[in-house]
Amino acid sequence: MNAALTPEPGRRVVVRVPATSANLGPGFDTLGLALSVYDELVVTSLPEGELDIVLTGQGMDDVPRDASHLVVRTIAYAYEAVGRRMPGLRLEASNVIPHGRGMGSSGAAVVAGLLAAKGLLEGDVELGDDTLLRLATELEGHPDNVAPALFGGLTIAWVDEAGPQHKKLLVHRGVAPLVFVPEFTMSTSVARSLQPLHVPREDAVFNVSRSALLIAALTQSPELLLAATEDKLHQNYRAQAMPETDRLVQALRAQGFAAVVSGAGPSVLVLADGPGQRLRAAEYVATSIDTPWEALMLAVDFKGGTVREYAEGST
Repeated sequence: MNAALTPEPGRRVVVRVPATSANLGPGFDTLGLALSVYDELVVTSLPEGELDIVLTGQGMDDVPRDASHLVVRTIAYAYEAVGRRMPGLRLEASNVIPHGRGMGSSGAAVVAGLLAAKGLLEGDVELGDDTLLRLATELEGHPDNVAPALFGGLTIAWVDEAGPQHKKLLVHRGVAPLVFVPEFTMSTSVARSLQPLHVPREDAVFNVSRSALLIAALTQSPELLLAATEDKLHQNYRAQAMPETDRLVQALRAQGFAAVVSGAGPSVLVLADGPGQRLRAAEYVATSIDTPWEALMLAVDFKGGTVREYAEGST
């Protein structure tokens, strides 16, 4: 297609993107896990210049309904990156991932926009996995949330001279994720600003050991999760901004549960080593903690984000 031409209107795609939890304790800016909470979107190409946004669910009263919407901005970014003119868009979004809670809602929006662009451009331009990860990292700033949202499972993400990279690993079937979601929110930029530029050498060594152990715990030995989720690089520094979150993490860990701050917070992720331990963690919080927390008993999403042609009568 000539870059000066606008794609024909009428193509319609369905996008589904999972929530994520990044860091997982010691794996700061490196490890991420895809979780079974999903944002779903139907994106239709319209005549150039038209824009129609319909939102339901999380953030519907706060999310913009114009070209500044993150999904729309991401689609525009992808079209510009491949030298194509963006069509008009109708965006119908059903948002389930909590906003501002450390479950990767902004990363999911970026991934949703890129997958929508991939679907709309199919047959003209191919957006492969490497390109999707590169564009997502450029927009999000870090690959640790967007990699699991794109590819599913447990991901190790890093950046080298060739750009962002990832390795997807299968999680042991005994691992049972549980997320405690509060009513309050936390800004990722504020959380990041609380961290020092330099940390003691012994803390860095501590986290290297725990990150390596965490890979083994999540893939082979879930009984090691409590020790493997210890962290000295970021959670203590952010505790002052999220005292309720810090108290919950410390209380759960004192009871033997592998609790960490989910992403930048304020949600708390528990990586239980089985359904029984997960139930005990939920019961403990319900009966022993004063701050209200919504308990989400989730599975690890192994598929990642998907895009398909819209079929009448389905979403």
